[in-house]
Amino acid sequence: MPPPPVLADENIPNSLLQALILLQPSLDIVRAIDRGLGGLDDPTVLEWAANEGRVVVTRDVNTMTKYGYERLAAGLFMPGLIAITTDRLSRRIVEDILIWLEGSTAEELATDIKFVPIAQ
Repeated sequence: MPPPPVLADENIPNSLLQALILLQPSLDIVRAIDRGLGGLDDPTVLEWAANEGRVVVTRDVNTMTKYGYERLAAGLFMPGLIAITTDRLSRRIVEDILIWLEGSTAEELATDIKFVPIAQ
């Protein structure tokens, strides 16, 4: 089963996107900036992702996760949120993102906010 589709928040560098696609060529990933979401507020980005069924990958662990938790608390659909908790990008970050995407069902991703790197 292919991983769920992804929306890369505007703060995700192209190098991370390229690494994700290199390790998982079937990954359906789009950039927020390419979908006209650049500069829009987090609730709008999350709403767009929910309407499109795309898991959001972000480096915004403060406000994006805050609004993600608010969506969950309000009973609104959210296809998933993966927050990168470090400014240092590494192969481990890429692999941890793919672990969540490939190892979780859509229902599991929609009921939680995941943080990478995964604590060991």
